[in-house]
Amino acid sequence: MVKIGIIADTACDLTNELCEKHNIERIPFYVNVNGKEYLSGKDITVEELFKFSRENKSIPKTSQITIVEFTKKFKEYLEKYDEIIYIGLSSKFSGTFNNARLAKMELDTDKVHIVDSMNLSSGIGLLLLRACKYRDMGKSALEIVKEVERCVPLVRTQFAINTLDFLHWGGRCSGTAHLFGGILRIKPIVRVVDGGMMVAKKPIGKFEKALKVMLDMVRADIDNIDPDNIMITHCLADDDAQYLKKEVSEMIKGANINETFADVIVSAHCGPRTIGILYILEK
Repeated sequence: MVKIGIIADTACDLTNELCEKHNIERIPFYVNVNGKEYLSGKDITVEELFKFSRENKSIPKTSQITIVEFTKKFKEYLEKYDEIIYIGLSSKFSGTFNNARLAKMELDTDKVHIVDSMNLSSGIGLLLLRACKYRDMGKSALEIVKEVERCVPLVRTQFAINTLDFLHWGGRCSGTAHLFGGILRIKPIVRVVDGGMMVAKKPIGKFEKALKVMLDMVRADIDNIDPDNIMITHCLADDDAQYLKKEVSEMIKGANINETFADVIVSAHCGPRTIGILYILEK
């Protein structure tokens, strides 16, 4: 049987336990804080990142994974696997996907397969777990890629954001929107659509209201949700995560619900208490 390696970057926000269980390799991004570089998922915590942002009213710079790094990693993984599939951060969020594609071209091999998740966070993670499922069923790399690409537009990613500060500091929210959003206590629900982010809802008031709005969005899809893997992904929102897990488990009986934690790449732009519900539609 052909040995197939499933590879991601640390923007996938899968836990170490899930990656170990499903044998998923991850390549880290670099995060620059006060002139010092850290590896995401390893050298810097979300708490440390938020402390920097609050003190400097800005978000740290993150670096794309370079062509050189991808080339090195792909060569390394091809020593362990017959073929490898890389599923990475949306090409509309970062040039990292294109660097992976260029690294494959440089290696001039048909043993490396590159898939654009058109997503972020555990939206990528859902596709990785689907790829692992097909790999474990004995499908070929090309069959896995075809099935995963079919699932890309079926992924639903939505996050409730508690503070607009980090979107503002990262240039994704204008000064005027930041000011009036704060005055009106807007807690936006952000969705990933066609590989980019858009504001889907603008609940006003307490953050708990935003959580209920997000649950209503799940109810609208309830008859079409694949229960194999549903993600509750968050930045320092433990109590909210428990609440959402309970509500979703009652809503979708027998669903496999994973709690995962946003790494610094996603957290840097969203801020503390951001939380999302992510899943794949069956059709």
